[in-house]
Order: sequence, then C-alpha cells, then structure tokens
Amino acid sequence: MRPRSIRAKVTVWSIVMLMVIMGVALFLTSLLLRQIVASQLLTKADQAALQVAEDIAERTYEGPIPATEPILRIQILDRETGEVLAASQALTGRPALTGVETVGSDLRMDATFCTEADDQGMEDCYMLVGYPVYGSAYGDVVILAATTAPHLVVTSTLELVMFGVSLTLLTATAAVVWWGVGRTLSPVRRISAEMEHISATNLHRRLPVPNTDDEIAVLASTANASLERLEEAVTRQRRFISDASHELRNPIAGMITKIEVELAAPHPDPREREQTLQDLLSDTLRLENIVTDLLEVSRLESEVAKERRTVDMCALVAEELTDRHRRVVIRTHSCGEAWVKGSRVRLARVLTNLIANAERHARSRIDVTVDREGDNIVVEVHDDGSGVPESERERIFERFSRLKESRERDPEGSGLGLAISREIAEAKGGTLVAGQSSLLGGAVFTLTLPAVRSEPPQT
Repeated sequence: MRPRSIRAKVTVWSIVMLMVIMGVALFLTSLLLRQIVASQLLTKADQAALQVAEDIAERTYEGPIPATEPILRIQILDRETGEVLAASQALTGRPALTGVETVGSDLRMDATFCTEADDQGMEDCYMLVGYPVYGSAYGDVVILAATTAPHLVVTSTLELVMFGVSLTLLTATAAVVWWGVGRTLSPVRRISAEMEHISATNLHRRLPVPNTDDEIAVLASTANASLERLEEAVTRQRRFISDASHELRNPIAGMITKIEVELAAPHPDPREREQTLQDLLSDTLRLENIVTDLLEVSRLESEVAKERRTVDMCALVAEELTDRHRRVVIRTHSCGEAWVKGSRVRLARVLTNLIANAERHARSRIDVTVDREGDNIVVEVHDDGSGVPESERERIFERFSRLKESRERDPEGSGLGLAISREIAEAKGGTLVAGQSSLLGGAVFTLTLPAVRSEPPQT
C-alpha cells in the first residue's frame, strides 16, 4: 500500500534512496577493502619468500627460518616428495601448509585457506604465496610464505558488520527524516485546522503565517491575501444586496400603495386615475433602470476576460455627442488622437453617464475636454450647475447614493450610474473623481486612463 501523507512519502523515498546508495557503497567498500588488505599482505609474503630464496641459494638454515611480523609462517618443501625441509618457528614440527602440486613449475602461486574449526568453533585462515626454486642448497624446492588473514576479510564478518552499521544508520535516518518533515509540516497542520473554522460567516479570520520565510509561509500569505479579497467581495455583495433590496422596495411599495388606493376608491376620478397611471409608469421606469444597472454591476463584477481594444477617446466623445438631444449647450475642445486600451462599449457607457449627469445639473452649458497629460489621457466633463459639495464628492460614487438635488431632477434614476462609471475606469487602470470646475464654476468629473501609442483602432 502506497503511503498517502507527504511525511510518510518523504520518509520512504529517503530510506529507499539511502538504501540504494548504501548498498552500492557497501559492495564497493567490501570489494576494495578485501583487495587492499590482500594486496598488502601478499606483497609482504612475496618479499619474505624471495628473501628465503636468496638465502638458500648457497646455504641451508641451521635452525628455524627467520621470520618477522606479519609473515611468521614460512616452509621449504621438497619439490618431489613434498617433505618439509625447513620451517619458521611458528611451523616447526607442523605438516606442510599445502601440497607441492598446487605450485606450478615456474609460476608464483597465491591462495587463501582456512583450517578446520577447533573445539571452540574457531578456525585459522591464511593468505599464502608459493615460489618454485631450482638448484638451491636444498635442491629443487617450493618456498611457502603465509600470514594470518583478518577474519573481516576472509569471512562474511565484514559484510555482517557493515550491514549492521547500515541498518542502524537507516533506522536513525528514518527517525530524523520523520521528525524533521513532521516539524516542517507542522505549520500546514495548523493552517489546515484554521481553514476548517473559516466559513462565509467569519471571513475575517486569517491563517497563521510561520516565521520560516519558505514556501509554506508564502502559501499562507497568499491564502490570507485571497481570504482578504474574498471577504471584501462578500462584504460588497452583502452591502449591494442590502442596498438593492432597499432601492427596489421603495418603488414597489409606492406602486402597491397607489394600486390599493385606486382599487379602494368607489368612483375613481378619470384625472386621478390618469395621474395614478403616470405615477405607476414613473415607478416602473425607475424599477427598469435599477434592474438594468444591477445587471450591469453584476457583469462588471463577474467579468473575467475583459475586452481590450484600442480606442480613440476624442473620436468616442464626438460620437457620443452626435445627434444627442440637448437641453443645454455642449462644447467640445479640439484635440488630436487620444488612444487608450479598453472596451469601446464600456468607455462609451462612462461618457454617457458623465454627460447625462452633467445635463441634469447644468443650467445652460457643458464643456467636454480631452487632453494628454504625460502617460495618461484625461477626459473632463464641466457643467455650470451648483456643483458637488466637497464633503459629498466621494459619497456620490457609492452605489445607490443620490443627493437631494439629483433625486428631485431625476426621480427615475437608479443611483448606480456614477458607481458603474468609476468601476469601469478602475477596471481599465484609471480613475474617476469629482471636483470644482475652473471653467464653468459648477462640477467637473475627471476621467483618467493610461495612454497607449497612437495606432489605428483594432476592429
């Protein structure tokens, strides 16, 4: 069964990788260690055997063959009979280490062998070299030189020891990795526990951000930023629903009241009935405007892939003013090309809202200017009305916010036009603000959008 948790996966994969590495290392270490030890010991045995061959070239030994560490076992065997002719102190009176037939006539021989186990189950292992020597003081002989071989080298003890060390290391590594990964992932568990308590009713809560400056901290910070945006969106949505309910309730309540009064009248006056129908029509138009603007707001908030075309604001202003029914005089100041990126329909909606708003409040004149200021295109709509009080210049951009004068001049308005216009401007990377007109003395609405290089509009 495959591990499911990251902690288990990391631990298992770490152990598997370490096992492979240690397996290769164990094999190579065992092989190299055996070769190194064997090479060193056999080299010393070679030197001892060659020294004996040099000594017996013209004389025989009067006593045991001189031997030094680590080569303490030396024998001289008769080439024909295999009889021990001379031996070192350690092998005096002992049989031949090996038969002469194992040594070729003119080749060096080396071998490793072990004696039979004694009563304690112990056995001796030797590394042996043999040289045939002809015409020595002993005649034709075979010289054997042997040394005790370490049990770690000639038996499986080395592998067992290394396996035990490896197993201990693997166990320790698994414990350390398990603990380390668990400690590293502990912030994730805290984040997960906190996420379980976050719902639509408590979006103000935030995830704990560890002081580790790693990917987990980045993830927690990103999640908190998303939660903040989500909280803002939900708050806006709730406020929007509340405001929309309030704005829709008023005309509906008025319509119901008028209908009930009309139905209750025993002999309705035709003129009163006509007035009632006119009032109902006005309320219905207001409802239609509110619903239309609500749909526009909904599209703005849910829009993901926004239309991005090249639009000439000078040409767009001219188009919006063409054949427009004018209650007041509207003047445009000449301008060159003023290219911006955005949706032509959306930008036209902004201009329509601003010009219509100016027409409602202007006494006799509206001026529209389009200029380029640095990297921005600035569109200003001036009117000679009473202006907007400084304390109200931000509130008028709130949804369903309408000043008293605005309600009197346009009772059928929805109170969403300026809010929609600002949201469109901000979606295009621009701004929309209200101020005091220096040209006409009334209000001025300034639309600022990022400029782009002059080019033909995309179709």
